[in-house]
Amino acid sequence: MKRILITILMLLAVLMAACAPVAQPEEAAPVEEGEEMSAADYEPPAPGLPPVPLDPGAQASCAALGFEGGSAKIAYMPPATEFNYYQAIGAGIEDLAGELGVETFMLAPQSGSDIEGQMGMIQDVLTQDVDAIILSTHDEGAAAPLVAQAVEDGIAVIIVNSDIPNFPTPVHGVVGYSQRKGTYKEGMYAIGMTGGEAKVGVLEGLPGYHSTERIGGYLDAFADFPGMEIVASLPTEWNVETGNTAMMDLLQANPEIEIVVTANDYISIGAAKAAEALGRDDVVIFGNDGDTTGLEDIAAGTWHATVNTTPYTMGQVALNVAMDCLNGEYPGGWTETPTVIVDATNVNEYLCHPENLFPAPAKEYPCE
Repeated sequence: MKRILITILMLLAVLMAACAPVAQPEEAAPVEEGEEMSAADYEPPAPGLPPVPLDPGAQASCAALGFEGGSAKIAYMPPATEFNYYQAIGAGIEDLAGELGVETFMLAPQSGSDIEGQMGMIQDVLTQDVDAIILSTHDEGAAAPLVAQAVEDGIAVIIVNSDIPNFPTPVHGVVGYSQRKGTYKEGMYAIGMTGGEAKVGVLEGLPGYHSTERIGGYLDAFADFPGMEIVASLPTEWNVETGNTAMMDLLQANPEIEIVVTANDYISIGAAKAAEALGRDDVVIFGNDGDTTGLEDIAAGTWHATVNTTPYTMGQVALNVAMDCLNGEYPGGWTETPTVIVDATNVNEYLCHPENLFPAPAKEYPCE
């Protein structure tokens, strides 16, 4: 637990140092009298708090694993290699593994929509004498029987990039940011920009927990502001290509749309390309992840803002949780990792620290 706390404290120090208040456009009306909306008003989890308990029946016991010490072998299994975001989590795991003397490997299909491919890989890993699996999946239901088998076999299972309190079968731990809280704050930021009056388009991810929670955060924010009208909502497969296609369809069918909120940065990157192709540089786009390419797009003014979820550090926290669980030191539950809303006014403070990003930015950015 000490390693987890140190990792989170280091990240919080970076976030607090970099997180300058973000001024709203002069024409933006405040949401409520005296309330200032900014990209920096997300409150990160307080360091030192214990993990949040999972729902009853959702917790597997770390004490029952029987790990005998020595060098552990841990599989990191994200939903796809096509997303730099998951590569960044993997880089955090790999870098810390070298320091801890832990053997790790990453295994994933190329496409995030290849659910069957990921399930086949999990089946293979169950035969490879691993001590732990750090897993993220786009289909919790499909993964549940294999996760149950892993737990039965004495393999620690840590769900990463999630805050799910009730995975369909018990797991040993969950690591990630609050999927709904970050986009809720971003939704409130959008309300502050517009005075609570805008035509909104929504680009979802594949059906499942992640998309439901992230889009749900925006919708929760908009619920008390009837002027934030949801005009249309379309699904994507989480990637740039389907984000581009969905945005084309969205804007051509609904030219009145002024704001588009998305479930991740890759969707936003594709959406921004579509808006540019249609000559719609007036559309304000919001994302979620903190992908390097997305941050650089925001710096260039291509789209507006994202929830930076610090994936590199999330990977390190996940590995620490896995090792603590194997050593019988993790109490179970969800360990929350910090996020911050980033737009053009504070994005350079993240891009100028390439050591915390994967891949590194395409150019150097000055720290102001």
